[in-house]
Amino acid sequence: MDFKRDDVSVVGAVPSAAPSKTIEVVGKLPGEHNPLIGHKFGADGFGFAHDGRVYMYLTNDTQGFAPDPVTGISPGINYGDINQITVISSEDLVNWTDHGEIQVAGPNGVAPFTNNSWAPGMARKVVDGEERFFLYYANGGGSSNVITGGSPLGPWTSERTSTLIGDRTPGAEAVAWKFDPAPFVDDDGEPYLYFGGGPASTSRPAAERFNNPKNIRAIELGDDMVSTEGTAAVVDAPVAFEAAHVFKREGRYYLSYSAHFGGNDFGGNQTPLPGYPGGGQIGYMVSDDPMTWPKETYAGVLFPNQSQFFGAGTGGNNHQSVFEFEGRYYFTHHAPTLNKRITGDNTQGYRSPHIEELAFNPDGTIQQVVGTYAGVAQVRDFDPFRVFEAETFGWSTGIATRKIDGGSAQFGGSAPNLVVSDIDNGDWTESTAELDGVADVHDVYFTYAGPDGVDLFELDTWAFEAGAGAEPPVTASVQAPCVGGTV
Repeated sequence: MDFKRDDVSVVGAVPSAAPSKTIEVVGKLPGEHNPLIGHKFGADGFGFAHDGRVYMYLTNDTQGFAPDPVTGISPGINYGDINQITVISSEDLVNWTDHGEIQVAGPNGVAPFTNNSWAPGMARKVVDGEERFFLYYANGGGSSNVITGGSPLGPWTSERTSTLIGDRTPGAEAVAWKFDPAPFVDDDGEPYLYFGGGPASTSRPAAERFNNPKNIRAIELGDDMVSTEGTAAVVDAPVAFEAAHVFKREGRYYLSYSAHFGGNDFGGNQTPLPGYPGGGQIGYMVSDDPMTWPKETYAGVLFPNQSQFFGAGTGGNNHQSVFEFEGRYYFTHHAPTLNKRITGDNTQGYRSPHIEELAFNPDGTIQQVVGTYAGVAQVRDFDPFRVFEAETFGWSTGIATRKIDGGSAQFGGSAPNLVVSDIDNGDWTESTAELDGVADVHDVYFTYAGPDGVDLFELDTWAFEAGAGAEPPVTASVQAPCVGGTV
C-alpha cells in the first residue's frame, strides 16, 4: 500500500525541562516579616552584620524542592543532595535581596573535595593586611570545612585541599558528628570555632550520656582562619545535640545550642534533669572564657521548639544564631512555615529563616524568645531613589530568581547578579519605601499583567526617579524580551 513518511527522528527525544521550583502560594503574608522570604527556602540561618547590611547564609533547602505541577506538593527533602549555600541580605530587616546560591561542594564546587554544605557560619578578619571573609560549613555529619571570600558575597576560593575539622582534629576524636561549625572572632582578634553534636559515646550510662553528652567542642583557629591550633575543649552543654553558636555581649560569652530529642540513641526515651532543655529546644550557657564551658554555665532555655508557636507540622530540629545590628541583638532560627502554607500540616522538611529581637535582663540573662510571624520591626525606610536589584522585595507571589552573567549593578562587578524570573500574569512583588509626591511611608506593589500561560519577561534592576508629580517615574531594566506584559 502507498504511504508517506514525514521528516522525523527516532534517535532519542528532546530532554524535558527541569522541574519548576517556583512557589505559587503567598508564603510570606504582606505585613508579616517572618519568614524572611517567600519565594524559596533556607535553613540553619547564620546572621552576619557588615557595613550597614545583614547577610544571612542558609542551607539551600530549595535545592531538593520539586513541586508537582498540579498539586504544588514536593517529595520530602533529601539533605544528602544539598551542596549549595543560599545568601540573602537586607539593610532594613524587611526587604531582602536574593544573592542566589554558592556552589560550595560537589564536583563543580569551590571545594570539590567535599560533598555537602550544611549549616553555614560566617566570620570576617584582616589577614596579612587584607580584609577577608570566611564561610564555614558542614560537609555532612563527618567533617567541616571553610572557603574564603573577598567580600560577604565572594568571589569564593578554597585555601584548603582537605577538610578543616575531621577525625584528625585533636580533642574531637569522640565526637560523633563533626559538623555545624560556628566561627567567633573576639574583640582582640582571636578566632575560635565551635562544632560537633550527635549521639554521645556508649561507654557511659544512658541517662548520663543523654543529659551531659559532652559532644560539642571549642577550638582556637589559626590567624589565617583556615587552620586550627591546639586541642579542642569539651563543651559540657546539657542535653546537647547540635548547632553550637557563640556571641559576646558586655564582656560575657554566650553559647547557644539545640537540644537532643532522645529516642533510640539511648535505648529508649530519656528524661532531662530538672531545669535542662527539652527536645528540640535552644538552650544557652554564659561564660567568662570562650574556651571554658562546664555544665555549671548552663543558663536556661533561650527558645522553645518552633512547633510551640507555629503549630502542627512545624516541629523538628532547629538551628540558631545571634547577631548585633545597629545596637540591637537579633536571634535567627528556622521553621517550615512556608512549607506549611504550601501543604498544610503535612510538611516535607523544607525550612525557612526567621528573625526575632533578643532582649536581656539586667543580670545579663536572656529573655526567652517568642516565635512570631510578625517578626522584627523595619529599622529604616527603604530608599527607592537609586538603582537597586529587582530581586529585592519584602513580599511576593509566583516569582522565582535566577543567576545571570555579569556583575551586580548595586553590589559591584564581583558580586553575583540575579534577575526576577518566571513572571506570569497576576504575579507581584512588593517593597516598603518612602516616596516623594505622596505622604508618609507606603508599601509599593509591582504587579505584572500579560497573556496567560507564558513567562512575560525577566527584571534585572529598578530605579525611582525624583519628580514633582504624585507618581514618581520608574525605570526598569528588562533582561528578556517582553511578550505583551506590563508592569
